[in-house]
Amino acid sequence: MSAHHFQLRLVAHYTGSENQVRKLVVEQLQHGAWEPFNLSVTSPGFSVLVYAIFSCQHLYLRINAMERGLVLDKAEGEIELEADDSWRIRRSHLRFAAITRSGQASEDDLEYIRARMGNCPASRNLLPIDDARTEVTIS
Repeated sequence: MSAHHFQLRLVAHYTGSENQVRKLVVEQLQHGAWEPFNLSVTSPGFSVLVYAIFSCQHLYLRINAMERGLVLDKAEGEIELEADDSWRIRRSHLRFAAITRSGQASEDDLEYIRARMGNCPASRNLLPIDDARTEVTIS
């Protein structure tokens, strides 16, 4: 069985009290090197799916941080997905590390944000994933 590996990372800078994205850089690991991820009509379909999951999770991070009174300055994120030879996702590891401009995240805030990220529509429509984890830190 051959596996398909996908890895994206992002760096986001925010503005305003509602964590609007001011600048976003997304890169994809290709042949051992990080390259800009450019979404287009010629992007491979599964890469679009990986980006949709990642983007949706990022949106839910920003929105739910705002709901908890956390105004973000910057976040770095990474998603690693592995699909089997039939393209079924078997592993999904997602990590976000954010820095606030104001507010301090409690463990309760982090649990709330992680739980809410699980409601992202792109993720909710996936079949169960054997090895799934989401890590969020906010300092």
